[in-house]
Amino acid sequence: MKFAAIAAMTTALLAAPAFAEGDAAKGEKTFKKCKSCHTIADGDNVITKGGKTGPNLFGLPSRVIGSTDFKYSKSAAAASELGAEWTEEDFIAWVANPTDFLRTKLDDPKAKSKMSFRLKKADDAADVWAYLVSVSPES
Repeated sequence: MKFAAIAAMTTALLAAPAFAEGDAAKGEKTFKKCKSCHTIADGDNVITKGGKTGPNLFGLPSRVIGSTDFKYSKSAAAASELGAEWTEEDFIAWVANPTDFLRTKLDDPKAKSKMSFRLKKADDAADVWAYLVSVSPES
């Protein structure tokens, strides 16, 4: 009986999404940490004014990694050529450690990212993702 209960619980946990949906309102507040480098703007419609040392994050959800008009690292540009689109799981891994994300995505131990900032809490990253989804066009 114990085995069946443990098996059922394990199956349920494995079937659950890797990251729960975040809270967009909390994400908007957490994004203040990001806006020193990133803006969110749709042309002249500025949603969140920020810096320009990082790419504009408008429309990031479902966008191909490294595909905007921004001078990315060689590794990020290589990731763009894979055609992989941003997902919540990838975004959370990216903001936790951009260089490790690229090394894993490209299977290249020498891959590097220009971005050095990290969001250490997965919940904060999920919240920022939810905020980016909330201000992005539907895909």
